[in-house]
Amino acid sequence: MKKVFQMFDQGKTGYVECNKFVNILNTLGQAFDEDELKARIAENDPNQEGKVDFERFCAIVMPFLEEDDDEAMHEELKEAFRLYDKGGDGYITTQTLKEILKELDNKLTDEDLDGIIDEIDEDGSGTVDFDEFMEMMTGE
Repeated sequence: MKKVFQMFDQGKTGYVECNKFVNILNTLGQAFDEDELKARIAENDPNQEGKVDFERFCAIVMPFLEEDDDEAMHEELKEAFRLYDKGGDGYITTQTLKEILKELDNKLTDEDLDGIIDEIDEDGSGTVDFDEFMEMMTGE
């Protein structure tokens, strides 16, 4: 973020002008709602100076970036789940999940894996649906 800030702080004043945020978000390839952007600018430039420092710059830009990251991660996890849900049944077996976890971290013991599975498969069904999978992968 510091590099992006510096790129738009051409005069090296330690501030970026508020009228550059549309250009900044476009440069970063971010979709955004103009009203939401205006509200964030107003919130972070309460004295209407027309410029913000690095901290306030981040407060304006970061929420737009985080939303995108969450959506991208959700899509990647959905795709990963689909790869292992070979029958298209909407679940994977706990055995398949153990294999995935073992691939991700080969230091996990069978005991560790059983503990993780017990925590995820709360109903003891021997299967994990997409919501349980998401919760495990994101902690949400």
